[in-house]
Amino acid sequence: MKMQIRIGEHTFDVEVGDLTARPILATVDGETFEVMVEEGAQPAAPVAAAPAAPAAPAALKVQAPAAAPVSSAKAVPAPIPGVIVAIAVKPGDAVKPGQELLTLEAMKMKNAIRANRDGVVAAVLVAVGDHVKHGQALVEFTE
Repeated sequence: MKMQIRIGEHTFDVEVGDLTARPILATVDGETFEVMVEEGAQPAAPVAAAPAAPAAPAALKVQAPAAAPVSSAKAVPAPIPGVIVAIAVKPGDAVKPGQELLTLEAMKMKNAIRANRDGVVAAVLVAVGDHVKHGQALVEFTE
């Protein structure tokens, strides 16, 4: 849903995505944020704009803007948001297309993230337990 919100003298163009999705995507003046709702909390129902600045519900946590997609020529991006549960390569390893690089868990499913080309691993940009965003660089290759 799209709306304009006025807080004090400032007006913001806000677009809120699907309230049943997790995370909820909210775009404020062109900048996208992931909003997580804590367990047991329900997002507040939309209300008409009030002249006073509304307090943010305590149950909402705003995260940094979504990661910008990376070029797959030099890096392997996360195809979906999730948690890194295993890493199968280290810097200096030579890999072939289709070789498993790491495992990403999303929605209780383990997903093998595989090399998209021949190359040598320059850097592993994540660690086991890291929460990653869609498009975030996971593994980087040398040229």
